Amino acid sequence: MTRVLSALVLIPVVVGTLLFLPAEATFALAIVAAVLAFAEYCGIARGLGITVPVGVGGAAVVLVAYAMWIDGQQQSNYVFLVLLAGMIVAGAAAIARGTPSPSALADASATMMAPIYIGLPLGALAAMRGDVGNYAVRSDFPGPFGDGRAVVLLLMAVIVISDSAQYYTGRAFGRNKLAPTISPKKTVEGAIGGVVFGTLAMVVGGHYVFRSPMWVLALLGAVISLLGIVGDLFESLLKRSAGVKDSSNLIPGHGGVLDRIDSWLFASPVYYVFVRFIA
Repeated sequence: MTRVLSALVLIPVVVGTLLFLPAEATFALAIVAAVLAFAEYCGIARGLGITVPVGVGGAAVVLVAYAMWIDGQQQSNYVFLVLLAGMIVAGAAAIARGTPSPSALADASATMMAPIYIGLPLGALAAMRGDVGNYAVRSDFPGPFGDGRAVVLLLMAVIVISDSAQYYTGRAFGRNKLAPTISPKKTVEGAIGGVVFGTLAMVVGGHYVFRSPMWVLALLGAVISLLGIVGDLFESLLKRSAGVKDSSNLIPGHGGVLDRIDSWLFASPVYYVFVRFIA
């Protein structure tokens, strides 16, 4: 019941922001999610004995997300500049501790992974709500949201349908474990069901949003569904390595923000490349 109530609150907030508020509101929501996810990421890192400087890592996450947003609106290339600066600052922060440590490389690497793992995908998602998505939608879109809103909503639908199909297909037909030491409940049959239904969702929905041929949409749907599974498993791997069940208890019945967006973090960048350069 708690899980259902949480969903009834979260879904209208996210979908309402996407559909009825300016694109900047979606970016603001993405920044909030990035900051919360980064805090959970730092907690997982501590469980692994890794220190991520909150100031440096948090600033890098926000700035990379902002750079993705700006790049999407201005067709510029600021992301690599932010990442280069982040690498230098992370290295300087490691030096500033003044004492050689076996964890020096792990600490610096984890600090630089945060903006790539969290900031870049969420910034890409927000950018697709703006001009990147606006330019990609077919001119004869048959609905009231013929801009970036349709692009992001389609990605949401594909991931949700794929996740749901994994669960129900796995329960009905699951026999073979997909990654038993990482996520014991996931099955090969469930993963196949998730990819099949996620692909169908992209083919059907993408036909109304993009002008791309059906085979391209099918390939995109399959890749996004697969990457969603990989993103889920990767976050599970991090949590199991750190000895935690959920990234946090922020969302009752759902765990933390990272637990809710893990599929998005791997799928969003690939979808962004398609929307910006191929669609």
